[in-house]
Amino acid sequence: MTDNSPRPVDSGLKRRSLLAGAAVAGAAATLGGGRIGIGTASAATHFTLPKGADRLHVLVTGDAGTGEAPQFAVTRAAREIHARKPFDIALGLGDNIYESGPNGPDDVQFHTKFEKPNASLDFPWLMALGNHDNSAVFPGDGGWLRRGDAEVAYHRRSRRWYMPSRYYSVDLGVAEIFVLDVNPLAAYIPPILSPEWEPGGRYMTEQARWLDRGLRASTAPWTIVCTHHPYANNGPHGPAGAFDGLPAPLNGQWLKDFLERHVAGRAHFLFSGHDHSQQVLDAVPGLKGTRQIIAGAAAKTVHASSSRRFRARYENYTDRGFMTLDVEPAAVTLTAYQVAAGRADARKAFTTVYRR
Repeated sequence: MTDNSPRPVDSGLKRRSLLAGAAVAGAAATLGGGRIGIGTASAATHFTLPKGADRLHVLVTGDAGTGEAPQFAVTRAAREIHARKPFDIALGLGDNIYESGPNGPDDVQFHTKFEKPNASLDFPWLMALGNHDNSAVFPGDGGWLRRGDAEVAYHRRSRRWYMPSRYYSVDLGVAEIFVLDVNPLAAYIPPILSPEWEPGGRYMTEQARWLDRGLRASTAPWTIVCTHHPYANNGPHGPAGAFDGLPAPLNGQWLKDFLERHVAGRAHFLFSGHDHSQQVLDAVPGLKGTRQIIAGAAAKTVHASSSRRFRARYENYTDRGFMTLDVEPAAVTLTAYQVAAGRADARKAFTTVYRR
């Protein structure tokens, strides 16, 4: 969602019509073959990952990359917390470069929409790819998957930005984090003409095998999976399998199937963005105990009400904000912060503790 103002009643129908029409018109767009596989960081170019940590303080943001005043307000509030209790890492849950992604790894947008807003937040930012990062025909269609490779290449140019490949994992000791690229399964222009990227193609098949092996072998007390698109969602985009009220395959059914098969019951948490809201959902059917958290309000909001489709412990659809995690071997403390318009600080809105 890119319009933060209240919407007329029929705007959802208009949006669905636009997306469906664009998907048909753009099906022949250049989706790109090839891929960037699992990679490793060039350690000399990055702030140090806290390997072997027995505790972590984590900043969680999503849908941040506008370069506009609300993003700066959120990061200013995060800096105040960082000054009191330093963060070890951040999780960036996609839509890193609005509205249509970068034009190559040297695009000035990396400076204006990431480096400048996050100045002095000097720790590794583990970044995921979102649909806006892979735009083709219109902003956010997810139809040009090769565009996201520019964000992988930027990994070599930034000390903060950590994205060694389109999907990757980092074992930090007390937690192992798996950052996925599920855009081929949820694009508004699906990759039906590019076998490499299709749901049963090589890219997603190899990613699934890699994820299965990694989650099975992990010995970390906590496993965290990060995606841009959520499985469960009470906000306007809706949940996987019903995204934006669109017909299959545009509705994210492929993503729903993938997460049920490879993440549900295998990871402790699923963190996602995409919906410009904050949601802490509880006992989501289909996730088999994996907790779905949505943190997509780092620059935009939706001004909507909850569908109440899933039971929620906390929801906020009107305020921008971010979340923090305090990860220890026996417990994870999650805190949601609101950053209201016209305020320079963050208000602690919700806290909960998950125990093993």
